[in-house]
Amino acid sequence: MTSAARTAPGADPDLAVGLTAPAAAGSRTDRRLAFLLRHRVDLTVGLGFVLLAGWLTHGLWPDPGGRVLALNPADQTLYEWFLAVDARVLRGDFGLLTDRLNAPDGVNLMTNTTVIALGVLLAPVTLLLGAPVTFALLVAVNLAGTAIAWYLLFTRTLHARRLAAALGAGLCGFGPGMVSQSNSHLHMTAQWLVPVIVWLVVRLLRAAAPGPRSLGRADRRRLVTSAVGLATAVTAQVFVGEEVLFLAAVTLLVMAVAYGFADRKLLRRALPGFAGGMLIATGLALVVLGYPLWFQFAGPQGVADGMFSPHHFSADLRSWWTISPLSVVGDDASARLTTGPAEYNTFLGAPLLLVTAACALWLRRRPLVVACAAGALVTGALSLGPQVVLDGDPSPVPGPYALLAGLPVVDGALPMRFALAVLPLAGTLLVLAVDRALRAPGRVRLLVPAAVGAALLTVFPAPLPTTFRPALPEFVTGGHWRDCVRPGGVLVPVPAATPSQPWPMRWATAADAEFGLPEGFFIGPHGRDGSAAMGTFKQPTSALLADVAKRGTEPVIGEEQRRQAREDADFWGASCVAVTDDAPHAESLRRTLVQLYGPGTRIADAWTWRV
Repeated sequence: MTSAARTAPGADPDLAVGLTAPAAAGSRTDRRLAFLLRHRVDLTVGLGFVLLAGWLTHGLWPDPGGRVLALNPADQTLYEWFLAVDARVLRGDFGLLTDRLNAPDGVNLMTNTTVIALGVLLAPVTLLLGAPVTFALLVAVNLAGTAIAWYLLFTRTLHARRLAAALGAGLCGFGPGMVSQSNSHLHMTAQWLVPVIVWLVVRLLRAAAPGPRSLGRADRRRLVTSAVGLATAVTAQVFVGEEVLFLAAVTLLVMAVAYGFADRKLLRRALPGFAGGMLIATGLALVVLGYPLWFQFAGPQGVADGMFSPHHFSADLRSWWTISPLSVVGDDASARLTTGPAEYNTFLGAPLLLVTAACALWLRRRPLVVACAAGALVTGALSLGPQVVLDGDPSPVPGPYALLAGLPVVDGALPMRFALAVLPLAGTLLVLAVDRALRAPGRVRLLVPAAVGAALLTVFPAPLPTTFRPALPEFVTGGHWRDCVRPGGVLVPVPAATPSQPWPMRWATAADAEFGLPEGFFIGPHGRDGSAAMGTFKQPTSALLADVAKRGTEPVIGEEQRRQAREDADFWGASCVAVTDDAPHAESLRRTLVQLYGPGTRIADAWTWRV
């Protein structure tokens, strides 16, 4: 296109060259200003969510390397190690089976609750600033991102008023379960793709349901593009958090059945096209996910079963009407109703439950309300596990989860986490109620938003508790480990990392996972008959040294123990054994290692043995 052709009608062509650049620059500025003004409310809401997430996680800043989440430091250690391993993709050193833990067998990353997609996406941050910074960033981003994604779904797909959407999205992103899972469960709080999946399912449904203008024909183009988009989003979510995808799939299935019963005309019109689109999406996703899923369940170090007892990880019925201890008005005494501070999934409190139920009853004629209520009731009931527990006491009443006993994959899910699906369902019900009230005349216009706002205040979260992180030894932070183990080799810290004491894994994290470790904190096929278990078997030398670290008592070392120590070092493929000055009973460990491997070499604040 010539410059004259780009000139506005009526403009002098001779002035085109002189006027084009300023005019274009001015128009870009005007467009940006217009965009900001048009979306100022949306941007303000998004900024509010970001600030709230920053406030909740401010204990990790401004020094993530020196701070740690006080309520779950072990899992934080594990996830920071995951992020360090994921970042190695930029160095061309990454695979679904990593040899940087559990040497020599390695760890299946698909079997573990890794966040591979997030780790790869933020690999530059990890390599530049360290895994603790990436971890702290993700804790906040997951909360704010989930809330923003739901807000966009509510305003763009439900066309809800912005106040209603902000209140509901706030519950979705910052509800008790989300804040609780933020205690180191990155795979559970990364839910910002779930609204995208829901939007694509809705888009697929609308394309499959021919309207009056379509002359009874489904919109095939939108069907196909929705199916492709859905397959893409589902595939990405598998590498972010499979459990969240599983919960979303179960919830959407229940909602689809309930919606179909509530609107049978829509069901008859949409079923053929919708089923076809879902088949396309499923087929495309399986093409990409076939190998990773096989690797997860049947590949090396993979497991096909769950390792956690559903009886232990079941929600106490009383916890549903109890306020979370992590809420501003919560009580620490109620923590006894669950398994730990990362599992306050059901603690919605009586005010929020009552207001949500009232909103559902008020709008009960809407099919979407019926679907949300059905989804909430089913997932809430499943959270109670195979046997209903009330105030800590098992009852003779069986829970609906008992019906899932023995089902592959499903049986491995933690029952209490089904309650996480209730948050967006309750949020949707609140959005619909507030939106209707804001469009209605009279006192209901103020009464409903006020009641919803008051109920949400009862679950308003408090900042996540943090504490100081123990300093790493100079042997690691100064890079002195390179004096006794080559990059890619195996370093044996004494004592070795275990699921309950994973702290030596911080050594590898600080070194960007440049060396491997034996044993450690992970899920692998080391239970009875190859079933899933946390960690692996301890080699005899590792068990001996762990006992010294625990008791401080030095064992009698003979030729048999020295021979076993050499065999264990060969089994691990170890290059170096190291004990640092901050190890428990460090002097007893050093003397024991001298008897096992001979005189050691002092490097920085560690004693080392080349083996």
